[in-house]
Amino acid sequence: MCGIVAYLGKKGAQPILIEGLKRLEYRGYDSAGLALLGSGAIRVKKTRGRISALEEILDEPNADENLGIGHTRWATHGEPNTVNAHPHLDFTGKIAVVHNGIIENYATLKTWLQSEGVEFVSETDTEVVSN
Repeated sequence: MCGIVAYLGKKGAQPILIEGLKRLEYRGYDSAGLALLGSGAIRVKKTRGRISALEEILDEPNADENLGIGHTRWATHGEPNTVNAHPHLDFTGKIAVVHNGIIENYATLKTWLQSEGVEFVSETDTEVVSN
């Protein structure tokens, strides 16, 4: 089962989000990731596997990144891998999305977005939402 955590405050978000994700580990998951906002840019870190694997690829926490979302995913669309892990960015890199559940009509929406020139990197239904 997936889990979502978010933080907005005066402290750096990264350690708070990691702690929140660790509290959701009992639910089961196959990948984990974070999206952090600071200095006007979104930084995404995600990986297949455990939260400990995510921690290994994280940079030092940045105190300016005081807004973020974190996610643990249980694959429903696409392989359980780093590319399909959440969060997903839109094609502009300005919107990050995490999602629990299934978007039933995602294939139709994805086909339409592709006809409009949007390129997708994952096999997930969630990436359709970000775009």
